[in-house]
Amino acid sequence: MATKLIERIERAAGIPGLVEVLADRLSPTDLSSLLLEVHRRRVERIAPAKVLGQYETNRFVRPTGIDPAALADFDRLAFESLRSAGYEAIELSPVSPLGTVAALATVDQNNVLTTSRTTEVVADATNSLALECALRRRALLRSSPRDISRVRLCASHRLVRGQLFDGPAMWPHFRLLALTTAGRDEGSFRFETTSLRDELGALLCLLARAQDAGPALSDVRLTITELADGLRKPVLQEQVLTPLAERFPDVAVAFDDEREGGRGYYTGACFHLHGTLPDGQRLQLGDGGFTSWTAQLLGNAKERLLIASLGIERLCAQPGT
Repeated sequence: MATKLIERIERAAGIPGLVEVLADRLSPTDLSSLLLEVHRRRVERIAPAKVLGQYETNRFVRPTGIDPAALADFDRLAFESLRSAGYEAIELSPVSPLGTVAALATVDQNNVLTTSRTTEVVADATNSLALECALRRRALLRSSPRDISRVRLCASHRLVRGQLFDGPAMWPHFRLLALTTAGRDEGSFRFETTSLRDELGALLCLLARAQDAGPALSDVRLTITELADGLRKPVLQEQVLTPLAERFPDVAVAFDDEREGGRGYYTGACFHLHGTLPDGQRLQLGDGGFTSWTAQLLGNAKERLLIASLGIERLCAQPGT
């Protein structure tokens, strides 16, 4: 269907191979200059009433209806809680380099809002945090090639995604809390178990502290999926699940061997966090796992990265929003 659409556009423009010319023959800067001029000419013909009409109908630009004060309160609590767990909060740019999501997470570019300046609107804050982690890890490695110092970052960021979502509390833009822990392979799966235990502990502590500031969650459940054909389950049980279950007795902690989503996206292990709101709505609150992103960015197979995200707006949204 996409091919037919492109063929129709090329016929209408009277330029066979138009997409090939734009995609392959122009440099990124020349293409950016061309698109900027196209947009400049188009907006010269746009009247204020047309802008209002777009604001009314374009799903990407409408407000979500979430109370911004509730989001600000949660951010304040989150940053305070995560700082005590060793995470540095950073404020991300609204955009990231073009291809960030597609190159790292192998997500179709059509699901990302691309700009005309060789950038894209941030669709996943963990991708941007991975880039920052890679820069910081590279600086450490230049000083000491075997440095095992960990880089722990977090950010609360509004994301924009292009795919259509259906259902309650599903918006084309939403706020997400993202965490990353970057480091180096320490042998015996040590980086993986300790960073996973610490990161999940930080998230569960935050959820516990948020009970007084937001809706009381019940039946909180943490599930971990091992992605190495069961080889790492004993060490994950001993070093991650058992300590977390003892530390957070009100949280159900278990393996999820049936999970299909995330296989091929995560490596080693991944997790889900679920909880039930007072109105009985069951929500997926968090998701995360290990990725090869910093290893790819730095060209170093010894690099490790754990990512996690928490759906802030799902916690702060009122029933019916």
